[in-house]
Amino acid sequence: MTKVQWDKVGERLYETGVDHGVLYIPTGAVYDKGYAWNGLTQVSEKPTGADASPQYADNIKYLNLIAAESFEATIEAFTYPDEFAQCDGTAELSPGVTIGQQSRKTFGLSYRTLLGNDTDGTDYGYKLHLVYGALAAPSEKDYATVNDSPEAIGFSWDVTTTPVDVPGFKPTATVTIDSTKVDATALSNLEDILYGTDGVDPRLPLPAEVQGLFAGTVTTVTPTAPTYDSGTKTITIPDVAGVTYYINGEPVTGSVVITEDTIVTAEPNVGFVFPPVVDNDWFFDFGS
Repeated sequence: MTKVQWDKVGERLYETGVDHGVLYIPTGAVYDKGYAWNGLTQVSEKPTGADASPQYADNIKYLNLIAAESFEATIEAFTYPDEFAQCDGTAELSPGVTIGQQSRKTFGLSYRTLLGNDTDGTDYGYKLHLVYGALAAPSEKDYATVNDSPEAIGFSWDVTTTPVDVPGFKPTATVTIDSTKVDATALSNLEDILYGTDGVDPRLPLPAEVQGLFAGTVTTVTPTAPTYDSGTKTITIPDVAGVTYYINGEPVTGSVVITEDTIVTAEPNVGFVFPPVVDNDWFFDFGS
């Protein structure tokens, strides 16, 4: 291990934006119908619950019991798919004629957020967010006169969820996939399912299917430490499948002659991960 460093090149990460929204209407327990959600402006995730309930005994705080956690969200958009009307308590009497205060249908949702860093910007990667068992509450709609500062009407829905089963884990209402950490082929296969292909309708796979898509696609690899010849001031970078070594954010291979104190870091390539506890950075003293 080396001393902690902050804001190294390539590690100034951030998340931004929301796009690629898709609404899924279930048939029974299967989310087999997907529709593009245009005009999506914001999804605010609001997990609730998980409150601590202190328990006392023997005149001391004996333990903390944690309440169950729930997933809630707020969806904001300039518009919504026609198919969402049934999720918003609206029914159609005849084409173009609708009524409100009807039963609300549950739905699924997927959307994408962008991942950025200081070297690649938002081309660094993205996250796919999958939401299950969502139910929209009645929402306020503000219609205002057109004036000298016109704005499009924004719609907003508060959403609660009912979790679905996950083999080997507690039920969940959300799954998140990080493109920078998963196998590219498995990710592409998932996106084909989510967005559809020629002749195949989009659908929202349940967590068990998502788990199966990525199972066994990521390989655990342990980085090997570089070696250093203090006489020639040369660092030799090992060749390890699935690992890229960096100096100052730039990938390096072979032999590197240094002119100052240098830190070499190792990062797993896409489709590879390091063990939970591993040394992946090394300090080399130019003066030694």
